Amino acid sequence: MYEEIDRYVLRLIEQSSPERTAWNVEKLRAGKPANWNYIDGCMMTALLSMTEITGDRRYFDFAESFIDSFVNGDGTIRTYKPEGHALDDVNEGRVLFPLYEQTGKEKYKKAAAFLRQQLDAQPRTKEGSFWHKQIYPNQVWLDGVYMAQPFAALYEKYFGGGDYSDIFRQVQTVHEKMRDGKTGLYYHGYDASKTAFWCDKETGLSANFWLRAIGWFSVALADLLEILPDSEGRDGVQAIFQRLMEDVSAFADPETGMYWQVVDQPGREGNYLESSGSSMIAYAMLKGARLGALSAEFAAKGKKTFDGLVNTCMTFQDGSLCLDHICLVAGLGPEDNRRRDGSYAYYISEPVVQNDAKGVAPFLLCYTEVKRLG
Repeated sequence: MYEEIDRYVLRLIEQSSPERTAWNVEKLRAGKPANWNYIDGCMMTALLSMTEITGDRRYFDFAESFIDSFVNGDGTIRTYKPEGHALDDVNEGRVLFPLYEQTGKEKYKKAAAFLRQQLDAQPRTKEGSFWHKQIYPNQVWLDGVYMAQPFAALYEKYFGGGDYSDIFRQVQTVHEKMRDGKTGLYYHGYDASKTAFWCDKETGLSANFWLRAIGWFSVALADLLEILPDSEGRDGVQAIFQRLMEDVSAFADPETGMYWQVVDQPGREGNYLESSGSSMIAYAMLKGARLGALSAEFAAKGKKTFDGLVNTCMTFQDGSLCLDHICLVAGLGPEDNRRRDGSYAYYISEPVVQNDAKGVAPFLLCYTEVKRLG
């Protein structure tokens, strides 16, 4: 099966170009050309990891040619819209660091500085957390931690002065404001102004625990632990990560090891075992165990989830592998889109698709961690 997975990824690459990627289902459905976005960014991160673990340069070569096509000589980024203040658009920048290291192209270093300047200008909540986007004022979403903080940490590591204090504060704020004390799970969103139509007017929190949001947060913490130097701040991130992995593992499906779209409501009508968030949590557990942040039992739990994904969500279609059970997208608002209200009914209403990078990329990252187990 592992060889089939390798061929599956190479087939997706063969079907893709910088103008059109086979794994960005949102763009394909809309008939829009590729742009600088977190979906392709997640896939580039996965492709670089595939190169590292397999030694096959085809993954690296595609990722480098893709990023090269968007980064201008002065470090500005084609299609990037600074006025949107979208944390999502920072995420793809994390691949600039290994690309700069391996190619020596100065424009990658300049592009990293350009994105760092974007974060410097990012609006913040009263607690000091980044707004998720300009159109989501005063709102913190769990996925925003993944979109911004590993990039910020990498910038400090490669080109900054080694000041990680803002990263520590923002992770701690999410922990304090968005964690549910009863389940240990984290809510999808928090509105510091407590005015958004979807939030609780006393807590500012959204109503439910969306799997992929918790998955993004889990991956962010695992990736930060690999980047951050030993310090009291890193110890705090590790403690939050350890507690989350313990708490979320209680909600795993006993048979497959996978997790439900609305995490704490297994078996409820319409709920389903979702592959992108399951891959993210499995990856975080496997990586956390490899880094020594988690006990070996979490590597076994992550491997069980990965096996569940392979057995439940991977099928052969037209002679090739296909990854299924991927929630296409979910969000909160904005004001003129009240369907996205954070309710249970909303989360189970979003389309479920195949081969979208929001599922494929974390599945591949999980796969590379399984390969590291030997």
